Amino acid sequence: MWLFLLFLAVPLIEIALFISVGGAIGLFPTLAIVIITAVVGTWLVRSQGGQVLQELQRAFNDVRDPSEPLAHGAMILFAGALLLTPGFFTDAVGFALLIPAFRQAMFATIRQRLNVSSGFQATSYQPHQRRPHPETIDGEVFEVEDDAPKPRSPNAGPSGWTKH
Repeated sequence: MWLFLLFLAVPLIEIALFISVGGAIGLFPTLAIVIITAVVGTWLVRSQGGQVLQELQRAFNDVRDPSEPLAHGAMILFAGALLLTPGFFTDAVGFALLIPAFRQAMFATIRQRLNVSSGFQATSYQPHQRRPHPETIDGEVFEVEDDAPKPRSPNAGPSGWTKH
């Protein structure tokens, strides 16, 4: 239900803001602000996204928990979508998500509300004991010498199985 209300409220807020700002400063300055915020927002998303990607790579290399860089990356991605959406309210929320301190506070709030548990089962690895694949057929190999005819030379002519 709250998602429906959000999808209903956001466009109404945007329309009200467009009418108010457009009435105060005019049509073309309003459109210029919308275009400039999209361009500046795209540039900020690219630069901060690259930084977060490097932090994520460092977390993987140092075998640390990557949840914080992943969350920051998701928030930056969402900020980019909001900044490309025309509107003043979505731009304000998008720019807020590009502020690292704001993202950190949101991550801390989300982390408090989530209860993450993980589990694993340790098994001992013994390289000398191999488990066969379920489709593996166990068998033995014997060399059998038979009196099979030797391969024919290419100049020997047709075999008895072909028609002339």
